[in-house]
Amino acid sequence: MTDLTETEEGWFSDETATFGDRLAGAREALGLAQADLAKRLGVKLKTVVAWENDWSEPRANKLQMVAGLLNVSMRWLLTGEGDGPEDPRASDVQGDLNHVILDLRQMRQEHARLVEQLGRLEKRLRNTLKKEEER
Repeated sequence: MTDLTETEEGWFSDETATFGDRLAGAREALGLAQADLAKRLGVKLKTVVAWENDWSEPRANKLQMVAGLLNVSMRWLLTGEGDGPEDPRASDVQGDLNHVILDLRQMRQEHARLVEQLGRLEKRLRNTLKKEEER
């Protein structure tokens, strides 16, 4: 796997990349805008901008989400070692597949959120009915 920030000679080496460089490269490899990534992570755009500019870094839970969404390892994001993204020039098909995978993950997260919300509503309904029966 290779890094994705372009230099005059091609793709830079892991030794020169920062967390922000790797984050931006992995995001760009998937064809995501900063705003898209922010929305999928549930953070503000300025947060993603700060991460990519190395002004701050995400907490562990967000880092795990970032790695999952970008299909790279947390280790790669932090150190440049481990599973990083493919060279974006390698395959347009891979990019399309990555978009589908990202959409599926997002749908799965939304589904889990809705199931949790449904459970809370059912509990509230049961409690309301129980109170009504006690009257």
